[in-house]
Amino acid sequence: MIKGDSVPTHQFRPFSSFFRALLVGIFLTSAAFAANPTVESPAPPILPKQFAGWQLEGASQPSKDAAVADPANAALLKEYGFTDVESASYKSDDGRSLKIRAARFADASGAFGAFSFYLQPEMASEEIGDRGASLGRRVLFFRGHILVDAAFSQESVMSAAVLRELAGLLPRPGGNLGTLPPLLTFVPHHGYVANTEKYAEGPVALGAIESPISAELVDFNTSPEVLLRQYSTPSGAATLILIEYPTPALSAAHLRNIEAAYHAPQSKTGVAEVENVGPFFAKRTGPIVAIVAGPLSQGDAQTLLGAVNWDASVTWNENTYFDKKNNVANLLVNIILLCIIVGAISLAVGVAFGGVRVLLRRYFPGRVFGRSGQTEFISLDLADSPPTPSAAPRTGSIGPSKSA
Repeated sequence: MIKGDSVPTHQFRPFSSFFRALLVGIFLTSAAFAANPTVESPAPPILPKQFAGWQLEGASQPSKDAAVADPANAALLKEYGFTDVESASYKSDDGRSLKIRAARFADASGAFGAFSFYLQPEMASEEIGDRGASLGRRVLFFRGHILVDAAFSQESVMSAAVLRELAGLLPRPGGNLGTLPPLLTFVPHHGYVANTEKYAEGPVALGAIESPISAELVDFNTSPEVLLRQYSTPSGAATLILIEYPTPALSAAHLRNIEAAYHAPQSKTGVAEVENVGPFFAKRTGPIVAIVAGPLSQGDAQTLLGAVNWDASVTWNENTYFDKKNNVANLLVNIILLCIIVGAISLAVGVAFGGVRVLLRRYFPGRVFGRSGQTEFISLDLADSPPTPSAAPRTGSIGPSKSA
């Protein structure tokens, strides 16, 4: 039997339950922190207090109401993913004033769509932000997911340079939110009429850009994207419409519907119509339906359609949420931190338990530890031992006895 000084095991069961509950609580808290490390914070301000010698006059006016940005087209802005707007007035050292209205959208596609809606053919192109245009004292540009409409009190040759510095100070979207629509990579450039590009993500915008294809035929329930451009060909003006669907099968089905609607009698009820804009030519390339309409020859139409070719390159257009909140690497880091915390707590508890026991045995011998009525543990003596000799049995002979 092995004997030693110890405290009875049952005296420490409450402490063991406490430490187990503590560790479970730490684990659950760390897991919750790893799953949601940050609390949703308000969006940062859009406009800076000063830039390129211009100082903010008063306080900016932020709002989440699309009607504040544009009362007449609030529904269209919401369709593009409008989130908030900020208006501000600036003054320069020479007394000039500048009024800015900056609208923020969910992604760069929404900002580009709104920019294309406000873009006018008579505007001059400007290298500001991702794209820019100007007309007199007004300058329109977008950078990332922010659309800026600026109006100077006086025209100046330095207006574009001033706004380029402002564009560099605007907040940028995270992850793939700053990616422009992939449709822009498939449009032909030869013969394009400047500033006629229009982009739609819903029926309101499609109606605003005067598309010859109705929203019913486009079918926005399948999440398509529409890009419309005007072209000049030797035989006449042409409208090119690109409709990108999520899959090639959807694009093939919708192309059949569009061609059937175009060839159907106009008086037939219950059938969506294609606006009569002259000759009509269409084709499908991958998930894209390409349509050319207008008073042009078949040869020019086929040339324009032939310049639209989809390839199987991978382009991220949807948000992958690669940020601090939705990041696998961040989850792994928090798991490692959890292991370190649990290990440190276990080490501290072990050192404290052992140290207290040593001190008690040293300064209070026989009072807490080492009492005779306490046994460290119960053991069974299973060692081999030699058999105990037993008494010799009585022996006798069986047989005829010999007489003396």
